Amino acid sequence: MKIGIMGAWNTDSGAAIHSELIGRSFIELGHEVVVFTFFRESIHGTAIVGEDEDYVIRCFTLSSAKNPELLATPFLCHEYEFFIVEDLGMLPQDHLGKIFHWIKRRAKTVTVIHDGNLKEDPSFYQFDWDAIVCFDERYYNFLKLAYPEEIIHIIPFPCLPWRGGEGAEDKRRIKIECREKLGLPLDRRIIFLFGPTSKFGADKFDILKELHKDYPLLILVVTRHPEALERWRRLKKANADIEIIQLREENPDIGRLYEYLYASDLLFYNKPTKPNTVTVSSTAFQCLGSGCPMVARDSPFVETLRGIIYQFRTDEELRSSIESVFNEDRRYKEIMKNTRAYVNEHSGLNIARKFIQLFEILNEEGR
Repeated sequence: MKIGIMGAWNTDSGAAIHSELIGRSFIELGHEVVVFTFFRESIHGTAIVGEDEDYVIRCFTLSSAKNPELLATPFLCHEYEFFIVEDLGMLPQDHLGKIFHWIKRRAKTVTVIHDGNLKEDPSFYQFDWDAIVCFDERYYNFLKLAYPEEIIHIIPFPCLPWRGGEGAEDKRRIKIECREKLGLPLDRRIIFLFGPTSKFGADKFDILKELHKDYPLLILVVTRHPEALERWRRLKKANADIEIIQLREENPDIGRLYEYLYASDLLFYNKPTKPNTVTVSSTAFQCLGSGCPMVARDSPFVETLRGIIYQFRTDEELRSSIESVFNEDRRYKEIMKNTRAYVNEHSGLNIARKFIQLFEILNEEGR
């Protein structure tokens, strides 16, 4: 099959993670892919974190750009039988709308909904999609209020494949190798935070500091986000006597990110959500395959991952979750078992196959 994908690519946004996981899996399954994505100066996300492949074309701005722009010829001069649009609200919708009838002539059209509720902007609804894809029933329940139910399809968010080692000894060996490569101490428990959401972890510093008395810690924060850096710098300065915080100003690509995850004892995710908003944590799906346990604030971001990751509501639950990871107790073993099973079931390849099945259904309906 020949597949066009329009959306974020090679950036640190959740939409890019989704696009890349299914797009690269399409290629691995033997299909042809062309990617239409944002200009480098107008990206969805905070940074470009990878080199563009030869099938990637940068040809439009964000919808929020001062002067939205879209180059029409890349869409009109490339061949594709199926056209996937990721996170429509971020795209220059009215510009896309002017050529959409030409795209419909050559391809079945599918949009992947990343928004957590129905949009008020009329531009969002000008497209006659052949199919709408959402991640779970929470999305389905609000989408069916505005769209015909027969065109809405649930396809879960994909995970990176399992790379978490085979058994405890293998995992420890990888951890030591990565710590030595990254210049990290071998005698500390490492709690890892990265990206813009690392700023929320600072809210729980007092709990982490208390744990440091029983478990010598290093809080490793890897980000270039100004607010996150500022918050952690203040804490680092105020606690210079115990040297518990290490900051690294990076936007790691996926290879580097996984080295940090392998080197760490747990990934800490304290991001809150807005009320009455449906959403998923792309961070979780991006990182679960590393085998690094994730301890996350209970929120709509992670509510579909109960039993797959640690979730806390209170400070005591946070403390007991971290201690469970450090002690590798029965709860830890159960969660890691569930994590691996979930990652394998929701691998990029398996989710890409579900899209291919949807394309086949659309072809059958069009005959």
